[in-house]
Amino acid sequence: MTMAAHDSSARWRTFLTEAKEDDIVMLVSKQAPPCIEIPFHELQGFDPEFADDVLEHPRQILSRGCQTLSEICRERGEEIDAVLRVGELPRDSRRSLRDIGAADIERLRSVDAIVTKISELKPRLHRAVFTCEVCDKIIEVEQENERELIEPLQCPGCEKSAGRSRETRFTLVVNISKMVNNQWIEIQELPENVPSGAQPTRGSVLVEGDKVNRHLPGERIVANVMPVVRSEVRRNRKTPMFDIIYHLVSSEHENTPFTEFKISEEEREQILEISRREDLLRLMQQSIAPSVFATGVMHYVKRSLALQLFGGVSRINPDRTRSRGEIHVLLMGDPGVAKSQVLDYMSKLSPRGKLASGGGVSRAGLTAAAVRDAFGDGRFALEAGILPLSDRGLAAIDEFDKINEEDRRAIHPAMEQGMIHISKGGITATLPARCAILAAANPKDGRFSKRGPNQSVIRSYNETGLPPPLASRFDIIWMIRDEIRVEDDERIARHILAVRTQGVSETKVDESLDLNPMEGREDQIFATGADGTEHLTIEFLRKFIAYAKRNIHPDLSEDARALILEYYTDERQSFGREDQMGESEVIPITARALEALIRLTEAHAKMHLREIATADDAKVALAVFRHWREESGIEDESELYSGVSARVRSANAVVRQVIRDICAERDGIAHVTEIYNRAASRNVPDTNVDEVLSRMRMSGELFSPRNDEYSFAR
Repeated sequence: MTMAAHDSSARWRTFLTEAKEDDIVMLVSKQAPPCIEIPFHELQGFDPEFADDVLEHPRQILSRGCQTLSEICRERGEEIDAVLRVGELPRDSRRSLRDIGAADIERLRSVDAIVTKISELKPRLHRAVFTCEVCDKIIEVEQENERELIEPLQCPGCEKSAGRSRETRFTLVVNISKMVNNQWIEIQELPENVPSGAQPTRGSVLVEGDKVNRHLPGERIVANVMPVVRSEVRRNRKTPMFDIIYHLVSSEHENTPFTEFKISEEEREQILEISRREDLLRLMQQSIAPSVFATGVMHYVKRSLALQLFGGVSRINPDRTRSRGEIHVLLMGDPGVAKSQVLDYMSKLSPRGKLASGGGVSRAGLTAAAVRDAFGDGRFALEAGILPLSDRGLAAIDEFDKINEEDRRAIHPAMEQGMIHISKGGITATLPARCAILAAANPKDGRFSKRGPNQSVIRSYNETGLPPPLASRFDIIWMIRDEIRVEDDERIARHILAVRTQGVSETKVDESLDLNPMEGREDQIFATGADGTEHLTIEFLRKFIAYAKRNIHPDLSEDARALILEYYTDERQSFGREDQMGESEVIPITARALEALIRLTEAHAKMHLREIATADDAKVALAVFRHWREESGIEDESELYSGVSARVRSANAVVRQVIRDICAERDGIAHVTEIYNRAASRNVPDTNVDEVLSRMRMSGELFSPRNDEYSFAR
C-alpha cells in the first residue's frame, strides 16, 4: 500500500474543497443528486501522483473519498451519504473486455461496450446491523461481497459465539441496516472490435446507487469499472477458478438520445446563427456524406436525406391514433453508386442511428429476441433488435432486398405505426420503434434494365423482388443509375483520388503512429471537403439536429396549407381521363402522398428552426416530391400499392370486355383477329392483348377449343 492511499483522506479534502466547492454547495443545498462527477484529468492536474494511485487502489481510495465528502457535508450541517464518481479515464487504462485478466483485478479500468441486458432493481445490504439474542448488543458488519451475507461469529459483549456451539444467535435488523439499490447489467464488446471468427465477450456489471436504471439495452457506453473476482462454486464447493465480475464506478454514454445532448449556450448561439443562413439547405445537402461525390440525381438524394434527418412532427390525435412524423426513404441503385457509404454515414450521423445489412439480419434481429435471462431467475428477457434500438433515430438497412419475406413483414407495422408487437417466450410486449427507415436495395439480376423514356420507378422496384405494398410505405423512392457520362466520370474519379489521399493509414492510427483524423474536430463547426466545398462537421450537425428535434415542433401556416391543397387537388383532376365504362382509370395521388408532403414541409421548417412552416417550406417540399415522382415516371399512385401500372390494368379490363362482347355475338367463341381489331380501336396494342390472353389462360378463366379461338371456361 502506498503512502498516497494512507493519507488519501487529507488529499481528498484538499481537492474537494478547492476544486469542487461549487458541487459541494449544490449537494448541501440538495439541488443535485448525492454524487459528484470527477473527470480524471482534473484529478491529474491537481495531484498526478495521487491520480495514479486512484487507478491502482480504487477500492480503498474511493471509499475514503466518499467518507471524506460525507464528513464535509456533515460539517456544513447536512447528513448526506454522497458518492464520488471518477470518469473520463486516460487511454492507457482502456482495455478490451476480452483482455481483462489477473493483472487488472481490483484496479480501475475502462471498456468500450454495448449494454445488452438489464436486470430488475434489487436492494442489497451495504452495512448490516445485527443484535445478539443474549445481551442485545448491536454489531455492524460491512458487506463487500454481493454473493454472500457475512454474519458475526462472536458477540463482543457477552463473548458468546454463534454457529455450531449455538450459545447465541444474531438477528438482522433490516430497518437500521444500510441498503443500496443494485442492478445487474450485461455488457458486450463492440461488434467492430471482435476478431474475425470469434464470439463477442460478455461481462456482468454490478451497478449501485444513483447509476441504477440509467442504462438501456442497446446503448454504447464507456464503462469505468473495477474488476473483482468471485470463486466459482461447483457442487457446493469452492474451486481455485475465479469468475470476474465488474463493479461500475462511472460510465459515459456514446450514442445519447436527443434529450441527453449537452448543448452549451455558446453552441446554441452558433446553431441559431447558422439556421439564419440563406443557403442552409445547400449547406446541409453538402454535409451529408461529403466524401461521396454528388452528380445527377445524387444532389436530390442528399437533399431528401437532410430533410429525413430532421423529420416531420409526430402527433397523437384525440382518438388515440398516431400520425407519424418519420420520413422513410428507399434508395435503389446499381452496384457501386455509393449507397452503402451513404447509409453508413447516415447511421453515424443520427444520434440514435443503427445500421443493419439484409443478408445477416433476421426477424428477431430487427424486432426483439426472447432469451433466457442470464441473471439467474430463469425467465425470458427481451433483447432489443435494430428497430427498437433506433427509436426516435434512424435505422439504415442495407441489402433490403436480401431480407427474407417472413422477416420483412416485421418492418411493415414499424414503418406505419412506429410500434412493434412481440408475443414470444411468455412475454407480450409492445416496443416503440419510432424511427425513420433508410433502406437500400439492389436489383436481383445484378444491374437494373435500361430504362425507357416513360418507364415508371415501379418497373425498377419490381426488379428488386420487394413486395409492392411495401413501396407505398416509403415517402420517397430514388433510383440511382450508374450511367456513363464523360464529364461526370472524370470529376468522380478526381474526387475519389482526392478523398483517398486525404485519409490516414488505419494501421498507423491503430499503432498510434499517426493522429486519428477524427480527433480534435469536436469544437469545429465547418470542415472543407476534398473538392473545396464547405460542410458542417458530424459533431456539430448532430447537435444541430438534436436541438431542432428537441425544441422545434412546427405547425403549417395557412399559405403552406393552401399550396399543398392546390397541388393535391390539381394532381387529382389532371388525370381525369375516362374510359369507355365512364370511370376514371388513373388515380394519380392519394392521401398517403398528402401526408408525405406535410412531413417534408415540417422537416424543412424544422431545419430552419421555424415554429411555423411557411409557403417557402411547402415550395421546397413540393419541389423534392415532384422531382422524385417525375424522375420516376409515376402516373398512377395505385402502382405503388399493387405494382400494376394503370396502362396494364386498363388493358386487362378492355380485353376482358372485348372477349365478352364477341362471345355474346358469336355463340361463345371469340377469334383472335377480331379481339386484336376491337382492342386496337380502344388503343390497346397487340402485344398487351397477347399478355392478357396468356394470363387469362394460365388462370383458367379462358380456354382455347381451337387455335386462335377463345372461350370463357364455364
